[in-house]
Amino acid sequence: MSKIAAGLERAFAKGGFAEPSVEALRDAAGVSLRTLYKYAPSRADMVLVALENRHQRYLSYVFVGLPKNTEDATNAILVRVGTWMTEEASHGCLFHAAVAADPNSDPLRRFLERHKAEVASKAATATGLVAAETELLMIIEGLTQVWPLKGDAAVDAAKRLSHALRVSLR
Repeated sequence: MSKIAAGLERAFAKGGFAEPSVEALRDAAGVSLRTLYKYAPSRADMVLVALENRHQRYLSYVFVGLPKNTEDATNAILVRVGTWMTEEASHGCLFHAAVAADPNSDPLRRFLERHKAEVASKAATATGLVAAETELLMIIEGLTQVWPLKGDAAVDAAKRLSHALRVSLR
């Protein structure tokens, strides 16, 4: 299943959510059409499978193996988000793109909410800024939105904002 999920994620990340045909999705997943439909019976299910794969990869990439020092962990998270944007998401957040492609989909909206809630919770725990979960999410989300325009300068700005947040909470 992980091979299928990874292939679907790559296909949607490259071609968007309207572009890839079912045949292209099958080819990206590297399985027969019958096998693809066995694991994801509809195009909507294929999108959710791809997003779940992306979600797990993102959480692992950003939050596994962080420094113990909370300020160092904060900086590491922001650098990793910037690197993720460089390597994986140069066109922006795939989760927001999925909702934009199908704005009336309740499952996609719930998935987006779950993804962002988990990011916020993990960031707050890792940084010791549990009382500032929403503020941290805003900094991370702002970074992902500004990164395509400003690149590393967006990472530096996010670091300054997170430092100011930490100082304001003392």
